[in-house]
Amino acid sequence: MTRRGRPPAAAAALGTADSAAIEAFLEMAVAERGLARNSIDAYRRDLACFAAYLAPSRIALVDANSESIRGFLASQSRAGVAARTAARRLSCLRQFYRFLLTDGRRDDDPTAPVDSPTLPRTLPGVLSEAEVESLLSAACPADDAAETSGSKREADGLRLRAMIELLYGSGLRVSELVSLPLQTISAETRSLLVRGKGDKERMVPLGTPARAALEAYLAVRDRHLAAGAPSRWLFPSRGASGHLTRHRLAQMLKALAPDAGIDPARVSPHALRHAFASHLLAHGADLRAVQKMLGHADIATTEIYTHVLDERLKRLVEAGHPLAGAGRARSGG
Repeated sequence: MTRRGRPPAAAAALGTADSAAIEAFLEMAVAERGLARNSIDAYRRDLACFAAYLAPSRIALVDANSESIRGFLASQSRAGVAARTAARRLSCLRQFYRFLLTDGRRDDDPTAPVDSPTLPRTLPGVLSEAEVESLLSAACPADDAAETSGSKREADGLRLRAMIELLYGSGLRVSELVSLPLQTISAETRSLLVRGKGDKERMVPLGTPARAALEAYLAVRDRHLAAGAPSRWLFPSRGASGHLTRHRLAQMLKALAPDAGIDPARVSPHALRHAFASHLLAHGADLRAVQKMLGHADIATTEIYTHVLDERLKRLVEAGHPLAGAGRARSGG
């Protein structure tokens, strides 16, 4: 018997085993998958969340079974946790227990029979093509540029337009955009070599509008340098990172939205990445090609955009199928 309120020695030992297993898993994730610090911190929080759920039952994290995991997901749902957050936590648990199985610390994977939460298949805040054009025009209006040529205002507008063109024209993540090295760009550049999640490199297209916007921005780039000091970044800043931050770019887009006649709540760097993928698919791009350009490791991530394909197929059927409305109207049936 143990004193009231004090855990048995076995539970304390299991807590130590849990900590060791978590650290070993995270070390593997860094060494083999090159995960960034933010991802590692998220994994640690998700595992701690599950461990906290198990604690009242005195079940160690390394010993949890399928029923424990299902119970955890059910508790997440009752607590109002978003389906995407619950799915992310389950994904973390799957990776953790597969690691324990591979490492010989378990002889089974308790997540194998557990179904993932059903996720919504809609995209929030997808901007239309006309809205993106409005943003680009508002970033650096032709009349304004003529009146303020050579000013800081013009330089800021040309920088913002270039960043919008890259987000929308190449589908970059905002973290990839703000950390682009200056040496990435040259007059002959037709594509960008981008270092994305997991330190993986990929080639992304650089269309004519984006190249033109970059050329105009590069002519005024030195006005964003601190006292003329050189910088290795394409979008330098006087801040600690040396380049424009994700947060600052998001603020700039929110401030621009009203000038473009768009609700600021709908405008963000990620909304432009969504628009890149959605508009490509709407114009006939292949889903696998879009997956590659977005840098998604799993095609399932890209499939969130299949609603665009569904709409395109619906329009094709309605326009061309003899049994569709248009066909029946022509035949008088």
